[in-house]
Order: sequence, then C-alpha cells, then structure tokens
Amino acid sequence: MEWADTPEQAAFRAAVSELVEESLPEHYRKIRGGPGGSGEEWQIDRISEDPVVRDAAWSWARALADRGWIAPAWPVEYGGGGMTSVEQFILNHELAKAEAPQVGGQGISQIGPAIIIHGTEELKAEHISKTLSGERAWCQGFSEPGAGSDLASLQTRAVRDGDEYTVNGQKIWTSRAHAADHIALLVRTDPDAAKHRGISFLLVDMESPGISIRPLINMAGEHGFNEVFFDNVSVPAGNLVGEENRGWYVSVTLLDFERSRIRQTVDAQRSIERLVAFIGSPEGAAKSRSGESATIRHEITDRAIEVEVVFNLAFRVVSMQGAGLVPNYEASMLQMSVFETIQRTSRTTAKALGLYGQLWGGDGSGHAPLEGEPAREYVRHVSRTIAGGSSEIQRNIIATRGLGLPRG
Repeated sequence: MEWADTPEQAAFRAAVSELVEESLPEHYRKIRGGPGGSGEEWQIDRISEDPVVRDAAWSWARALADRGWIAPAWPVEYGGGGMTSVEQFILNHELAKAEAPQVGGQGISQIGPAIIIHGTEELKAEHISKTLSGERAWCQGFSEPGAGSDLASLQTRAVRDGDEYTVNGQKIWTSRAHAADHIALLVRTDPDAAKHRGISFLLVDMESPGISIRPLINMAGEHGFNEVFFDNVSVPAGNLVGEENRGWYVSVTLLDFERSRIRQTVDAQRSIERLVAFIGSPEGAAKSRSGESATIRHEITDRAIEVEVVFNLAFRVVSMQGAGLVPNYEASMLQMSVFETIQRTSRTTAKALGLYGQLWGGDGSGHAPLEGEPAREYVRHVSRTIAGGSSEIQRNIIATRGLGLPRG
C-alpha cells in the first residue's frame, strides 16, 4: 500500500476540503457532532417540512453536482465522476471528517450502478438522471421476517401475467422507505427453483396501489427502518432489471463501488476524540470515572488503537481496488472490525461516564454529558453487528474464503 497521497491525490483532497469550507450550508455545520451529524439523512432532509433543512439539502447537492461529485464512481457518460476507487475514498474521507452529507443515498451507491450495469436502455433513461439529480430517491427491499442473513430464502412472490407482475409479500428493515420514491425489490418468480435461483429484481414505484409502510422505531427512538407490505401490487414487466429468475446475480452488484466503510471509521475516531476531550475538561473531570480508574484509561487507549487499525484495514481495501483487485474476505474483515469497534467504543464511553452516561438530555438540566449523545449512541449501535450481514456471517466468509476452512 502507498500510505501517502500522490501530488495529484493531495491536490484533489485539498479541493474537496476547499469545497466543504466554502459551500457546506450552515445547517450542517451547526449539527456537527450531534444526532445526525454524519449527514446520512440527506434523503429525509430533501423533503423536510422545515425550509431551512430542505434548502440546505438542495444547496449542498448543487455544490457537489457542479463538480460531478454526487456519483463519484459512476461512468462519466452517465453523469458520474468516473473516479478511481482511491479518489472516491479521498472524497468520502474528507466529507466524513467534515460531517458533510453524502447526497443520493442508496440510489447513488447501490441501485444506480445496478441499473447502469444490468438495466435496459429504457430503464436507464427513466431512472438514471432523476436519481443523479436527487429527484428520485430509493430504498432497498431485500430482507424479510424469515430471510435476513439467509436472504436467498426470501418468499415475496411476483407472478407474471402478460406485461405485468403481481407482487405479494413483506419486506422488513427497509431503510428510509418512508422517504423513498421507488424501491429496488427482490422477489421470487420461480418457487420451484433452487433458492439462489428463481429470484428476480424489480423496480417498483412506492406510490403503487397496494403498498403500505409501517415504521420501526429503534431503541434510540429514531425512525430509520420500516416494514413494507405488498398486496397485489402491479408492476410493469419492463421494470425487470436483468433476466427473470437471475435477480440474485444482479443483487451481487448492489455494492458500493467504494467499500471502505470510511464514514463509519471516521465516526468511531470522532467518538474517541470527543470522549477524550470531554474527560479532559473541568465538566468531564467531574462527571467521568476516568480519573479514578486506570482500567478505564487503559480501555480508552485500547479503543483509540483499534480505531487506527480499522482505518488501516479500510485503506487496504481501497488499495486493493485501486490495484484492480476485488476485496472479498478482506471486506468482511473490515465490516466486522468497524462495527464491533464502534460497539466497544460505545461501551467504553458508557463506563467512563458512569451514571451520567445514562442521561439522554433534553430536559434542560444540563446534567447529560455531551448533550446525551453517548447514551443514544450506546443503544443505536446495538444493531451494528446485525444489519448488512451479521458478524457471524462475516466470520463464516473469513473462515471459508480467507482461511480455506471447510463449511460446517
């Protein structure tokens, strides 16, 4: 790996930093370090009833679009930046450090690339430009109540009749479905085929009759996930991406072209830095247990070291992509390490803050450290090692593909 930026990469990093300094709206500067500070809720901000939030979202989108930085990995002919994986890493790293939103969500990072690679010209004409502009926001309909880690067991059915499919079933853990215009949906079109076969990939308008959404509120009281129900939903057959019964292989390409998890890595770094700064302050000295416990101080040090290790794993994944290699078990190592480190960091923060760390804030008392964010992070991060492929699944991949161990 090349640890230092080349002169060209350094110039690009400086250009991104300059854009953030000049164009990041004040709204996003104000929420830095607080709930939503990572800016990952741009999809919701774009339709906010608060004009300040809505204007900030669209202003930032225009600033990125003017430079071709909304879809950095997309080919130039489709409106993307045509960047290398290393350039995209630099862009995402700088945006994450500034807690600036990444515009476009799953439509840019996952679903758009799948349409570009596997979609018909008609589907590209219908969706690509609207996705790039932010006019069309997406969610991903994959997991089901009985098909999460074992996604190929999904049972949502789509039956074709002439030029239409009729869809019936349920999806769960559907991120931001309540703020999406369309859903990329995996459905079973051949119930008699082996489970990885007989699956098709459909694009569905969320306004279609028969679709209903029920919110799922997490332990932090936040609404990000949803259940989505399909009751005799009619979908044009032209909305099929790729071949019928070959949707599983389309879904494999539904991966961010840059798989470094750099935003989550930076979030972990920021959590440690914020904790260290707090316990070094007069308020932190009074409200934390670090001064009386060498064990806690050592634990904080361990977390800081782990975060640096995770950053280097992220850089290794990007370096492999830059060399034309496809990270496989390496990406699983990274995902598992990032999210387990985030969880351990939350637990260490809770220990360091003691009883004060259980306070959520918002009551005006001023007793909650860091405005109660450590308590929210603690419960918010419980699901980190489940969503997107559990740690158990990642360990199986590392064991079989990385170490060559037999399947159990």
